[in-house]
Amino acid sequence: MTRSTPARPPVAPALSALLALLALAASAGCSTATEPAPRPSAVRTTAPAPTASASGTPTDAAWVQLMTPMNEKAVALLTLAADRATEPRVRAFATRLRGDQEAELGRLRPLLARMGLPGTDVHAGHAMPGVVTESDLAAAKAAEGAAFDRLFLTRIRDHLRHSAQVSRSEITAGARADAKRLAAALVTAREAALTELEALPGATRALG
Repeated sequence: MTRSTPARPPVAPALSALLALLALAASAGCSTATEPAPRPSAVRTTAPAPTASASGTPTDAAWVQLMTPMNEKAVALLTLAADRATEPRVRAFATRLRGDQEAELGRLRPLLARMGLPGTDVHAGHAMPGVVTESDLAAAKAAEGAAFDRLFLTRIRDHLRHSAQVSRSEITAGARADAKRLAAALVTAREAALTELEALPGATRALG
């Protein structure tokens, strides 16, 4: 029996704030508004250098603490798809993407450690666009055939899109060079994966 795709739960307040932080930081980083010239008496001869904690700016910390569990949950869904997708090309795509996402985790987790941030999922139990939830995984385990493929393609497309979006915010507004380099690599990988995904059998019907 075909099961309907589970409804996405509302975004938790903590993650809403996190996304707002990334969005606001990106907006500030790319703003083109012209600041009024300061009065001569207000001009300082030496401007203070911007500072950041050992963990980087709040944007850096928010990004890596979000991207790590996003990839971990995506790997769980990709593992199912590599074994259970009906279309051989979808299974092959899931297998390759799982390897790519695991390789990214091999860079994200050491970055967490270098920033002095916990390795645990600080957002466990929250829901947000792009994160594969426990409900998604349960639905995927129960789905069969074309219904499984549709659910997989929809959820992994959302993951790729939203993780690319927050990674672009890190590139624009982050401060740590290592985090920004990794974010740029993730965006490039997401864009390539999305192009491949949209050409897979059944993608047009599943994604609309």
